[in-house]
Amino acid sequence: MDRAWTWEHEVPPRWLLADEYSGDLNVLSLPMALCAEIDGLFVDPEPPAAETYTLLGCDPAGSLRETLRHIGTDRAWLPRVILDPLHDPHQPPPADCHRYDRGCSCAVELMDVQVIGHRPSIFGAGLVDIDLRGHSLILPEQHWPPAQPLEGTTGFLLSDHDDQDLGRCHSTAGVFRERRPPPLHPVTLIGCQPETPLRPLLAHPSPHRRRLQVALYAVDQTGLAVPTGQALFATMTDSRASRLSEGLLDITVDGGIDEPFPVGAREIWQMWHRGRPTQPNLWAAYDRVLRHEWAGAALRHHRQERPDLPSGYTFHLDGRFVTDIEGFYCAVGEAVNGPGGYFGWNLDALADCVQGEWGAAAPFHLVWHHAEVARRHLVSGYDRPTYDQRRWGPATTLHDLLDILADGGSTVDLR
Repeated sequence: MDRAWTWEHEVPPRWLLADEYSGDLNVLSLPMALCAEIDGLFVDPEPPAAETYTLLGCDPAGSLRETLRHIGTDRAWLPRVILDPLHDPHQPPPADCHRYDRGCSCAVELMDVQVIGHRPSIFGAGLVDIDLRGHSLILPEQHWPPAQPLEGTTGFLLSDHDDQDLGRCHSTAGVFRERRPPPLHPVTLIGCQPETPLRPLLAHPSPHRRRLQVALYAVDQTGLAVPTGQALFATMTDSRASRLSEGLLDITVDGGIDEPFPVGAREIWQMWHRGRPTQPNLWAAYDRVLRHEWAGAALRHHRQERPDLPSGYTFHLDGRFVTDIEGFYCAVGEAVNGPGGYFGWNLDALADCVQGEWGAAAPFHLVWHHAEVARRHLVSGYDRPTYDQRRWGPATTLHDLLDILADGGSTVDLR
């Protein structure tokens, strides 16, 4: 964001709140406040608790049926169970639910599933009730899965992440139920300078008029502001003089940030505040969670206007610390765009980057040094990254990465 403010305080601003949600094209990205700190932006989330479910009146097939023979062992486990609701074909499907070959588009996914028991079912001879323990795919912005099955549901088709048939069941218990919303972490805007649009709202008697709907930008020491991908939707409940500097305010809001950064990411954003990293492999000391945050910060600070290096260019990837998929994204970002560089932070993003316009024109040549590290660590299996429950699933392998690079026309020399 172009600089559109003045700051005359000793403590530097690190965060900008900008209006991007008013719907008025004339005020998009309008600065609302500059703040020295945001208490509540960096919070370590609680690990998701496992839930217990029962598939009722189940006719299991495939690997689900096989697990019933191994209950009590590690083999009674499935990476994912997808429940596709069935509906009366003579009735229209529920709203926002569209039929396709297998069932209905309003599917529910259970992940990291342990089969813990089974017994004969009252729903029919040969059918069983199967008890599971795992995690449901919950998208907070959609409040999914709902508290009740969709109206008209007559059963569920079961499948795994590879679309292999696991059978069907009559109904479920524990999948559809009231769930507590994720906790809201309190947020205080510390050492803030309200800009002109925010000043009258702070004193307005109506809570509705004190509502903030702002995007959060990180401000570096030169005054450049870059989007963080975070937003704050909350009502200002209190403001008071800040101890940081005369003329600044501490502002309390009644809500929080949906998915705060982990606490350790504060150090990463502070590093970027001081300027772009100048040394390679500074990310290597971080764990998987913070390597992911490093790549995210690199994405936010990527300058898209920078021209690609020409097609056919040779890049050198330092593979000494590629002990996980997050380490690969950090390493390939630096190989292409230098220390702190970005070149993808998930498979879809990598596939996009190899097509060009992210620092390297396609095709290019990649020399992957110390590739034996990735050969040992980027292997098949099941991945449980704790920072994003929705990413649980099959691990990304070295072969997967090589396929994406090859699909972009690039060549890789593993050394």
